[in-house]
Amino acid sequence: MIYLSLFSISFLAATILPFSSELMLAGLIATSNYDNFLLLIFASLGNILGSTINWVLGFYSRNLTANKWFPFKLSQIESSSKWFDKFGKWSLLFAWVPIMGDPLTLVAGLLRVKFLEFLLLVSIGKVSRYFFIYYFI
Repeated sequence: MIYLSLFSISFLAATILPFSSELMLAGLIATSNYDNFLLLIFASLGNILGSTINWVLGFYSRNLTANKWFPFKLSQIESSSKWFDKFGKWSLLFAWVPIMGDPLTLVAGLLRVKFLEFLLLVSIGKVSRYFFIYYFI
């Protein structure tokens, strides 16, 4: 059950909701009551799936970004777009960065980044971040 909770928190943390999957993962690793490998897998899969939802949202909603109900603010999209313009698809390695990373995955969808490239780069960045947390706990 704790693995599903970690998956859910990690998924929600990849959206605009203010969740911290890093704190939950670090706490669970610190307790030593769970399989650390499974914790890393569930956290990574949840976070990657959340970013994938952002990419899909961007890919299929190019004309909706100006609406008030749209989940990302225009300022977030513009800031992420500047990063994307400067560093290209490689900026997706930083999709885990708070505040900027989630809109970055949306911008990747808006700009029609190939899904497999998106998935590979986002996965490398997010899994690396969780391994970093594991290593220093």
